[in-house]
Amino acid sequence: MIALLRYGSGLPFNRLKQLQESFGIPLAASNQWEIVEEIGKKIATALDELIRQAAQGKVIHNDDTNMKVLSLIKKDDENQRRGVYTTGILSMVGDYKIAIFKTGNKHAGENLTDVLEYRKQGMEPPIQMCDGLSRNHPSEKFITIVANCMTHGRRKFVDILSDFPQECHYVLDIMGAVYNNDDTTKKEKMSPEGRLLFHQQHSGPLMETLYSWIDTEIKARNIEPNSGLGKAISYMHKRWNKLTLFLRVAGAPLDNNLCEQILKRAIVHRKNSLFYKTPNGAYIGDLFMSLIHTCHLNNVNAFEYLTELQKHIEELRANPSIWMPWNFKETIDMANK
Repeated sequence: MIALLRYGSGLPFNRLKQLQESFGIPLAASNQWEIVEEIGKKIATALDELIRQAAQGKVIHNDDTNMKVLSLIKKDDENQRRGVYTTGILSMVGDYKIAIFKTGNKHAGENLTDVLEYRKQGMEPPIQMCDGLSRNHPSEKFITIVANCMTHGRRKFVDILSDFPQECHYVLDIMGAVYNNDDTTKKEKMSPEGRLLFHQQHSGPLMETLYSWIDTEIKARNIEPNSGLGKAISYMHKRWNKLTLFLRVAGAPLDNNLCEQILKRAIVHRKNSLFYKTPNGAYIGDLFMSLIHTCHLNNVNAFEYLTELQKHIEELRANPSIWMPWNFKETIDMANK
């Protein structure tokens, strides 16, 4: 429960101590840390397996957010990176969603590279959904089919809506229609191939109309390039192929919203706890957040899952693939027969 409240709900250890005092069972923050560190190291095999399976995903989202790890910030080496980030990686593996968190000096693309090291040879390149920053891309060792986030492009027009209402409403109305089409594919539970065909038929003409307008505005110099509208249009124009991958590749998502949603868990931690002290503390946090939020994404009781992992540590180490959030109950049932 301590790990669930700490890394699932973002309650710092000192607040947990106060909560426990109200129940008459106070536990010092240092003791709470020792408990989660000990358990975390014992069940680390589950995270290793989660990363291995995440590497096999057909669609992989990634992004990062700023974080603080005190011992990394205080480095005296001038060549040492000062920036510290928490990367969120969301992998779609069959019917399951896997959330991986990694905190340290590495950017999202470097952390994705580390995950893809576990990808089986011979597999087709995954679809990678990210925003337009180059640091989100993995090393050249791994090929991904890159899609960019339409929400990022849309947000730029939302931000300047009051300054350019006519132009922005035109763009936003077209994007809204495309998102309505995507909602239809979800409601009707279309296959990736069926979704692709539906978007090509219904969203394709809309996006062609939007591109024609954007291209004309740029070539005719109807807008000031350095204005808010000019920058918003330029952002879409430069990334058009990656923004419209969903019209050419089955399964390509429209945006990176799912990854941004899991990153909010790291942001909650940052707001409540401010920092990690050491890379080890960050690793334990990443471990529990990865397990807990993978449970949430797959509608699994995270408290029950973490409890069972602690009860079956030796079995977990022997065969971690059958102790994932989506199959651990079946494993327990088979053992009890």
